[in-house]
Amino acid sequence: MVAGASSSCYASPLCDWLVGACMSSGGDRLRQSDTKTSRRSTLLTKSKCSAFSSSTTNGSAGLVSNCNNNALSSLFFESNNNTYFNRKQRRLNQASSSGQVTLEMEKEATVKKKPPLESRRVVVTGMGVETPLGHDPHTFYDNLLQGISGISPIENFDCSAFPTRIAGEIKTFSTEGLVAPKLSKRMDKFMLYLLTAGKKALADGGVTEDVMAEFDKSKCGVLIGSAMGGMKVFYDALEALKISYKKMNPFCVPFATTNMGSAMLAIDLGWMGPNYSISTACATGNFCILSAANHIIRGEADVMLCGGSDSVIIPIGLGGFVACRALSENNDDPTKASRPWDSNRDGFVMGEGAGVLLLEELEHAKSRGATIYAEFLGGSFTSDAYHITEPHPDGAGVILCIEKALAHAGISKEDVNYINAHATSTPAGDLKEYQALAHCFGQNPELKINSTKSMIGHLLGASGAVEAVATIQAIKTGWVHPNINLENPDKAVDTKLLVGLKKERLDIKAALSNSFGFGGHNSCIIFAPYK
Repeated sequence: MVAGASSSCYASPLCDWLVGACMSSGGDRLRQSDTKTSRRSTLLTKSKCSAFSSSTTNGSAGLVSNCNNNALSSLFFESNNNTYFNRKQRRLNQASSSGQVTLEMEKEATVKKKPPLESRRVVVTGMGVETPLGHDPHTFYDNLLQGISGISPIENFDCSAFPTRIAGEIKTFSTEGLVAPKLSKRMDKFMLYLLTAGKKALADGGVTEDVMAEFDKSKCGVLIGSAMGGMKVFYDALEALKISYKKMNPFCVPFATTNMGSAMLAIDLGWMGPNYSISTACATGNFCILSAANHIIRGEADVMLCGGSDSVIIPIGLGGFVACRALSENNDDPTKASRPWDSNRDGFVMGEGAGVLLLEELEHAKSRGATIYAEFLGGSFTSDAYHITEPHPDGAGVILCIEKALAHAGISKEDVNYINAHATSTPAGDLKEYQALAHCFGQNPELKINSTKSMIGHLLGASGAVEAVATIQAIKTGWVHPNINLENPDKAVDTKLLVGLKKERLDIKAALSNSFGFGGHNSCIIFAPYK
């Protein structure tokens, strides 16, 4: 649009919205104002209103351009001589009326105060995964216990020109029986992983069509996020645009957005409860799980599918992280590349996949005879408020997050004896997290810490959810998986706290799973055996 130009319309949606907002928020004041103000309101609804201005001199003024007859400007920016007195009178009227309303609301609230919501416990009754080490929780965790690495040379595209040529890539994947073939061809992989993992979680939880028919669909929700969304769909659209916009996939916009996976799953299931996505970089999975649990705790849902999904092992994804200088370049020995807390670590390894949990309110799960894998005790979010990619030097944000998570769960530090760490195999990140964990839990002689990323790499927005599955499997089996490649531990870590090169037996009392993301997003969630 040419600077300064505008197109006119009668009662545009923008003006209708503005008028509605002004009338609804200040109706009492407008009725008490003089007839001149009322006349201006009438003129406003009938005037021609211009569209958004395309550019302004100061970058913020002129978001909304002038309306014909200056109706909009006269409503918000009076210029006559009585401006001061009119405004003062309206403020007095507002103060008087708002005081009465406040007193009436307080009185009404006292009379109609609702009883507190009964404590609602949240349990895990199903799990689904798509990972480089397996497509079901049992196979996935069995491979972790054996110390098998899912890191290998990238096969999805020719990456010979890149300094990093390895990833936790899913080599085989099928949507048969879970996603319609037509949709499978159109959707981004992150959505396909999300849909299949979500349906597998339902199947794992014993939720058949007959069982689901008994659910209250208005209290069933989906909250599965993604850090990167449909980057492949968007990348393909850009390539098509180089030829012509007519070559672009009509689904490129909706299938690129991070929310569409949750939306598609909810549409497929007919679930009408909370349905959205969260995108907090690599902390996405944990954010979604805790938020979903809170919906159940508050009584807004009885059943929630939650977790994360990502798939960006494509040129633009790999190139972007290479540009950040965040990736390992140990191409000669891929299985040795991801090595959290090892002194030879040189960056993280990208992975892809999805993890989904089926959370239920305890009584709801018991009423249908569901198998309960673990109980969700609580969690927390905090912000480092420090740097885009670097962790806070003293770990203040992580320590605060841990303390708040413990408080939310209602347990002490001594109760936590297993931690699935975020540890991505980066020089700074691994140490800062370790120091925060040692500060909070270092006095616990039973404590064991490991990193699932040593075997599958960093699944970005899916990492927290997939690691939550690993954490719950540890609770179920009584085994914690090894930290592979921890051959030369960093001198700053105490190996007594870390799981070694082989799996170890552990009777877990409470388990903490950490996830942190670019932007300083910190998240901790806590699971425990159901009792």
